[in-house]
Amino acid sequence: MSTKHPIISITGSSGAGTTSVKATFQQIFYREKIRAAFIEGDAFHAYDRAEMKRVMAEEETKGNSTFSHFGPEANILDKLEEVFKEYAETGAGSTRHYVHDDKEAEKFGHAPGTFTDWRPFEENTDLLFYEGLHGAVVTDAVNIAQHADLKIGVVPVINLEWIQKIHRDRATRGYTTEAVTDTILRRMHDYVHYICPQFTQTDINFQRVPTVDTSNPFIARWIPTADESIVVIRFRDPRGIDFPYLLSMIHGSWMSRANSIVIPGNKLDIAMQVILTPLILQLVDRRRRAM
Repeated sequence: MSTKHPIISITGSSGAGTTSVKATFQQIFYREKIRAAFIEGDAFHAYDRAEMKRVMAEEETKGNSTFSHFGPEANILDKLEEVFKEYAETGAGSTRHYVHDDKEAEKFGHAPGTFTDWRPFEENTDLLFYEGLHGAVVTDAVNIAQHADLKIGVVPVINLEWIQKIHRDRATRGYTTEAVTDTILRRMHDYVHYICPQFTQTDINFQRVPTVDTSNPFIARWIPTADESIVVIRFRDPRGIDFPYLLSMIHGSWMSRANSIVIPGNKLDIAMQVILTPLILQLVDRRRRAM
């Protein structure tokens, strides 16, 4: 953690909705004139797409059917921790981009499924923003959670997470439902051991819960809408959180526990704005005073 060079990490599984949350943070940064350096979790995968397929096949021959991007072996988490540590100490660091599709290939000049070159962050940024799978991970080898000043978990209930992943991968990546299902099953071991434990490290979790039937996510024709959902917002440390103010600002919200507030799903954006803006400004104000 750092006063002069704060770090915000958004962590969630594939299909959880972290990209949408990132857009809300970008709105806050723009409105409040905050200069952020950005890291995408995909940049710290250990293998490009072709290499990953090859390594997965090799692991299968060894009897390992659970090798996945969710686990530490498929990522360079030590490098990610180094970047967090360097930024916290100096405000400097570097990252790269994983090129997902043809549209990004045109933008970055690299083939889909490959990485761009490592590039340094812009100078004099106010904070570092990470969005990806491992923003609060702790293993025997790394402790990334210790370096982040504000850790946010994006955690839809698992059936909803699967529905979102299936629809996204079919629509944008051309995968079949069967292929996405195979990926979900292969990742389950690492999901349990490396993704879920992070949500005890996060400061705030946003968990979307559908209010419609999602019993069989593999045949769901539509993703439940915001109007068909509620969101449970859990604060790890509720001290200093003005719950009466939040309840007054977010119409239809209520307290479910001493550290949790429940809101209508269509109020998520305003809830994030109301909750997160003061926390972000606290980090930036503290940095500017220290500088």
